[in-house]
Amino acid sequence: MKIVITGANSSVGKNLLKQLADNSAVSVIAGVRSESAFASLPKGQSITPKVIAYDDLPGLTDTLQDADCVIHLAGILIESKHSNYASANVAATEAVLNAAKANQVKHFIFISVVGASKDSSNAYFRSKGTAEQLVIESDILASILRTPILLGVGSAGSFTLTSAIAKGQTKVLGGGNYTMRPLDVDDLNNALINLTQKPVSEATDYELVGPQAIAYKDLIKLAGKTKNVDITVGTAPIWLAKLVSGITSVIKGGGISPTVIDVITMNEVIEKNSDSELGITLTPLQETLNKILAETA
Repeated sequence: MKIVITGANSSVGKNLLKQLADNSAVSVIAGVRSESAFASLPKGQSITPKVIAYDDLPGLTDTLQDADCVIHLAGILIESKHSNYASANVAATEAVLNAAKANQVKHFIFISVVGASKDSSNAYFRSKGTAEQLVIESDILASILRTPILLGVGSAGSFTLTSAIAKGQTKVLGGGNYTMRPLDVDDLNNALINLTQKPVSEATDYELVGPQAIAYKDLIKLAGKTKNVDITVGTAPIWLAKLVSGITSVIKGGGISPTVIDVITMNEVIEKNSDSELGITLTPLQETLNKILAETA
């Protein structure tokens, strides 16, 4: 089986590549934006790194040649001067879909986010929902997988927890009272691998979250308890954070914005967890924390 992964140098991509690195049953094209990203990719007999450009349809079509499955991980939460939601989340998805369609790819897997909706008032959620709609309307056999905050090696969520432990204190937006459903990256990877082997007859969407709902402030405290550290959790007013970020993001042409703050402080709520449907057993939250904090001094 030939699998093409876009955004392969993301934390999810690198963790997924580690699991596929020595799988002789697959051939993996690890798509990144520049050769400088090659060094960060896991090495393995099944992995071939390749530079891809989303504005180069002939090049994308060549990269996806003979692919059985495409896993589209590429996308952004934080905009910059050089990349925005329209280009990175919508146009890039459309470009990969077009290349997949030209190659008659059998299965397109799109990683989305809990809360995505083309009708959302939030620009990030709207861009991911719009991309989902493109996938559905492409007539390609596809799976859409919506995910929450991810915890695993190299993930932003894990970095925040380890930083709080190191300092023994932190301030979080609104006191961290919003509810999260943290998902172990290894569980996501297992679900993705299972999806590549799962027969697909139509576009199907899944929501996959962790087994435990927890307020963010309590997640931080639980991480501290795991390392025998009592963390003081303070409050950063959401209104003030939005005011400051609204000004600075305009001046800088990107960065943390009110849109990002709304995403961060959203309650992660789903209708049905798809763990059983995707053939995985969810890792208990405490076990996930044990893994990611094992190397913390």
